[in-house]
Amino acid sequence: MLPALSLSGILHLKVVEGSFTIASFSDFIAGLLEVMNPYPGPNSVIVMDECHIHKADLIIEMIEDR
Repeated sequence: MLPALSLSGILHLKVVEGSFTIASFSDFIAGLLEVMNPYPGPNSVIVMDECHIHKADLIIEMIEDR
């Protein structure tokens, strides 16, 4: 289970069997981006740790293109 949290609560949630992969994480990010706002509005910043799937080119491109 992977939740995206904000000060208001859970913005988006995805549950997978097993571990997240770049493909399943990109699906999560796509859903999350649908409920986020442009910067500097509320819910406009994504904070991730150094997990290797967080740094995949596809993920970075999805977020930056938004």
